[in-house]
Amino acid sequence: MRLYLSGPMTGLPDWSYPAFNAAAVDLRAAGYDVTNPVDKDVPTSAPWLVHMRADIKLMMDCDGLAILPGWQASRGACAEINLAHSLGLPVHGLVVWLALAKPSKEIA
Repeated sequence: MRLYLSGPMTGLPDWSYPAFNAAAVDLRAAGYDVTNPVDKDVPTSAPWLVHMRADIKLMMDCDGLAILPGWQASRGACAEINLAHSLGLPVHGLVVWLALAKPSKEIA
């Protein structure tokens, strides 16, 4: 399953890249294929709309969203989550996705 990381970035120190990268490491270790918007080819100085267009394009190739803490205060994360819900994609916090991965890893 491919998960897209969604969470707050604008106005945060280092655009919250450390939190996104740590979440990607944890999810990959649990067996997920992760799309991290930190890795897209858009300069941090680009306008918010340019980032959102690129992010949504990346999200469309994913099977679900893993949301990071603080998403409620993020206009972009709220838009991504609303779109995911409208499309029927599962949306869960990082802890939930990690818990969901454990049973399948224990069986293997």
